[in-house]
Amino acid sequence: MVLDVPDHEESPADRDHLTRIPPGAEPPSAILFDFHGTLMQVEDSVSWVVAAAAACGTELDRMRATVLADRLVTAGRAGGPLPHRVPPHLAEVWAERDLSGYAHREAYTGLARTVDPGVDELADDFYDALYDRVLVPEGWLAYSDTVDTLRALHGAGVPVAVVSNIGFDIRPIVTAHGFGDLLDAYVLSYEVGRCKPDRAIFEYACAALGVPPEKALMVGDTAADAAAIRAGCRAYVVPTGEAGAANGLGAVLSLTGLA
Repeated sequence: MVLDVPDHEESPADRDHLTRIPPGAEPPSAILFDFHGTLMQVEDSVSWVVAAAAACGTELDRMRATVLADRLVTAGRAGGPLPHRVPPHLAEVWAERDLSGYAHREAYTGLARTVDPGVDELADDFYDALYDRVLVPEGWLAYSDTVDTLRALHGAGVPVAVVSNIGFDIRPIVTAHGFGDLLDAYVLSYEVGRCKPDRAIFEYACAALGVPPEKALMVGDTAADAAAIRAGCRAYVVPTGEAGAANGLGAVLSLTGLA
């Protein structure tokens, strides 16, 4: 028996406002950025599996790694698409995954364990090695326009916060990728106890930057990010691009009057 996973991040009301910037509006004085899918993207799935296997002392050929990666992504990968279904024994930790580091790890290692790697050399620690890749800088790639956009905002004195539904600390990751000093605040769901689309998480971010919500622009890649309008912010949604490619973040500079 399995449970359906509702796509709670999407709603018609939110989708109506995905790129809603009032014409002639005063430029925002602060920017809130989503993390995954907006500033950074996880490594490709085959590299993910190969690296995790290598950490366990096993070398996988690309064909075997590709088949295994497809199965693991379907089951549910941290930083990947939502699984279509979650086994009942994981329902509780899945529901709490973005509010607890423990639940986040248990949810995603549990989903991975539903997949038999089919490789005798890979023991149970393989599933932990898969999860551990999301915790290290090597498991992530910044979009090619991320650093330039953040640097321009920082240089202009525009305060920036990251607002993320996430179950682990991203600070070491962004620091290793060279833009930790360009961010003024981190509002992470597992630290503040609220998840997007809850308006409170956006309000926390605005308070952290010292600006009223109507002066802030939320930039993300989902309707949950666009839900910032419920808190009084403006919202701009970018496409989820391939890891390392441009993601359209440069448009934010135009919206703030910097380009």
